[in-house]
Amino acid sequence: MKFIHGVLLLLITTYGIFESVQAQDQSGFISLACGLVPKETTYTEKTTNIKYTSDANYTDSGLVGRINDAYKTQFQQQTWTLRSFPKGERNCYNFNLTANSKYLIRGTFVYGNYDGLNQIPNFDLHIGPNKWTSVILDGVADASIFEMIHVLAQDRLQVCLVKTGETIPFISSLELRPLNNNTYVTQSGSLIMVSRNYFSTTPPFVRYNEDIHDRTWVPYLNNKAVTIRTDLLVDTSNDPYDVPQPVAKTASVPANASQPLTLDWTLDNITALSYIYMHFAEIQNLTDADIREFTITSNGGKIWYSNLRPPKLQMTTVFSQVAMSSPDGKLSFSFTRTGNSTLPPLINGLEIYKVLDLIQLDTGKDEVSAMLSIKITYELTKKVSWKGDPCAPQFYRWEGLNCSYPDSDPPRIISLNLSGSNLTGTITPEISNLTQLIELDLSNNDLSGEIPSFFADMKLLKLINLSGNPSLNSTIPDSLQQKINRKSVTLILSGTVTPKAGSKKVQVVAIAASVAGVIALLVILAIFFVVRRKTAKSANAPGPPPSVTTSIVKSETRSSNPSIMTKERKITYTEVLKMTNNFERVLGKGGFGTVYHGNLDDAEVAVKMLSHSSSQGYKEFKAEVELLLRVHHRHLVGLVGYCDDGDNLALIYEYMANGDLKENMSGKRGGHVLTWENRMQIAVEAAQGLEYLHNGCTPPMVHRDVKTTNILLNERSGAKLADFGLSRSFPIDGECHVSTVVAGTPGYLDPEYYRTNWLSEKSDVYSFGVVLLEIVTNQPVIDKTRERPHISEWVGFMLTKGDIKSIVDPKLMGDYDTNGAWKIVELAMGCLNPSSNQRPTMAHVVMELNECVALENARRKGSEEMYSRGSDDFSRLSSASEFAPGAR
Repeated sequence: MKFIHGVLLLLITTYGIFESVQAQDQSGFISLACGLVPKETTYTEKTTNIKYTSDANYTDSGLVGRINDAYKTQFQQQTWTLRSFPKGERNCYNFNLTANSKYLIRGTFVYGNYDGLNQIPNFDLHIGPNKWTSVILDGVADASIFEMIHVLAQDRLQVCLVKTGETIPFISSLELRPLNNNTYVTQSGSLIMVSRNYFSTTPPFVRYNEDIHDRTWVPYLNNKAVTIRTDLLVDTSNDPYDVPQPVAKTASVPANASQPLTLDWTLDNITALSYIYMHFAEIQNLTDADIREFTITSNGGKIWYSNLRPPKLQMTTVFSQVAMSSPDGKLSFSFTRTGNSTLPPLINGLEIYKVLDLIQLDTGKDEVSAMLSIKITYELTKKVSWKGDPCAPQFYRWEGLNCSYPDSDPPRIISLNLSGSNLTGTITPEISNLTQLIELDLSNNDLSGEIPSFFADMKLLKLINLSGNPSLNSTIPDSLQQKINRKSVTLILSGTVTPKAGSKKVQVVAIAASVAGVIALLVILAIFFVVRRKTAKSANAPGPPPSVTTSIVKSETRSSNPSIMTKERKITYTEVLKMTNNFERVLGKGGFGTVYHGNLDDAEVAVKMLSHSSSQGYKEFKAEVELLLRVHHRHLVGLVGYCDDGDNLALIYEYMANGDLKENMSGKRGGHVLTWENRMQIAVEAAQGLEYLHNGCTPPMVHRDVKTTNILLNERSGAKLADFGLSRSFPIDGECHVSTVVAGTPGYLDPEYYRTNWLSEKSDVYSFGVVLLEIVTNQPVIDKTRERPHISEWVGFMLTKGDIKSIVDPKLMGDYDTNGAWKIVELAMGCLNPSSNQRPTMAHVVMELNECVALENARRKGSEEMYSRGSDDFSRLSSASEFAPGAR
């Protein structure tokens, strides 16, 4: 939740509720006033009696600053100072806590022109390796507060600020509050606060110590409801949510007692899932004849809770057991009295959260501990990139590390290069905790002491480079020497290696000769393949790309390809006939064959039958099955099963109800126009799927046929990348491309790949750039009636006029963020750079698209009267329909 204008931070001194605050138990609280110096300084904030300390012990980077004195009177003391991070892309706060504990985490940001530049920063906030939110401030004297509920996966927590543009990230205060583990339970992910409301105007907000967990409750009123209250104590002892007394003692009822009480709100992300918590207590003195009973319905009449009778002066909480969603992001609840009731419905408190899916797993905790110890041991705090999780996300991986990213498992460190890092002292045993390490380079340092014997116990370690350490004792432990003799590990030293007694003397020159021999062999092989490729090209020089829109690929006969070995998810042709009801319903047709609707185990599926005349041969069929059996990502279409039964080949996918992106852009799916927000979200999700193929798979994969017809949408317009028949793996050990027969679709095909036959992941980046231009313009990729037939040439020509409106789809009627449109067009043109080396990576594309989404969200928030504009706006809301607490 983001609160603007510093409403929650005002120094409230005129309300007696704070004057008699007595300090309660703050055990477990972490309350950091960022930038507070000296670092031993502590103070107690006057309005809440919360004790704040400096953040200096929780981060090893950043500069301290203070907001302009003119703004101090508007905000509480913990926001007067701040810490900014001008160096590095990612800077983090590190907390040692307890795994599986649940915490409320709150970050507060007050710019206050601390740097005298009057330039409001924008940046991202991460929880561990996952993005939490974009920090967008509306003004110099505005405050933004973001709050989430998070369960720790490990014994440590990292909160990171990530630079996304030219401005410098900063933070004013960071607070952690322990919560009961049996509250705010989700099926997956963490909870981002959207709104937490009660129904009174006095006091202006409720926080610690009325709320022992220091949750912030903001008042909400509208002209269709009135507030009732009691001075009696409400029993909250049996309710694990510990609702504070100021919330429990007030309630909202409809102004017209015969009418329902309604609450409506809109989420900024229409695809977001929500959890709702409602708190009820009867606070009126009822007679024997009085009955208060009501039913709660959601989104047009679906019963959410029936026949609720709030207990007298006792708190009870009703909440959603599973996450809720809405096709348009709008949620509505209606409280309607039953036929037995003599009194109108009421509600005392309301909490709304949206789910934050934690897609990126943290690096294995033992490896994180090892890397942090190595960082401390060798005083590597000045390494700018060594902040946050060592491996995740891959875009912010620590310098000198290579990691593996296995499906559904944490990333693991496979290579550590600390060459030339001014290391001194002995080789730390913490390295042995990097159990997946294959290569270790500690060369060109000033290490001393013995070569450790634990190297021999590291089962996967293949290469150790200790050259350039003149003070290091070159005696090799027996156990390691045995592995060297078995050629299971290579050790590189400077000068002569003197083994222990009983071992042969080994000259480094022998190792060098072996390495030189390997290099020579590789050179010979490289020359052979280059000559062979050139011979093949001269024999069959490519002509111009075909004008048809089907995929270009040479097929192979089935006889040259063995059957798919795995029996997992194999389905017979008889079962295919049954699930499709004898191919009753056609979903689509293409060069590969026909796609039919089917049902398998009460789930809808799409069945792609490979035509016998299809250019997509058995090789492509086999490649797609084997890829999808091992690759899983929420933005890649999942393989339910396959049929390899005689001449009958079929792929059974999860059903994507809204068809492909091209259909939706053209209006063939019901004629509705995809909004700019929809388009940005689809672009991000498709990019995430493609980025996973490039960086999350082992080995990495190139899709080779990225296009709008291969981006499918589910019933909630969530995007998934499809059709992996042309996908190819590419090497990860030094070589960045592979020679292969050209395949792809005209218009989307990378011209450099077509010209050279050298395939790399940047070929996908080119194709995705074309997709981005289609999303923005809704123009065909190739249109010979245009002055510039190819979409990239046309957009480039139109850009010379400097008018983005002439490029963006006119069906949007101007309803889009202009800055975001410029940004995505520039990103697309970067993807279409003729030189693959000059194109961005998909990880960078994902980051840029997330910024476009943030810009659109900010525009939408700015164009509406939003709840997040501060609690002082609530009294001006004219109706329940204007209640929109999901905006921030």
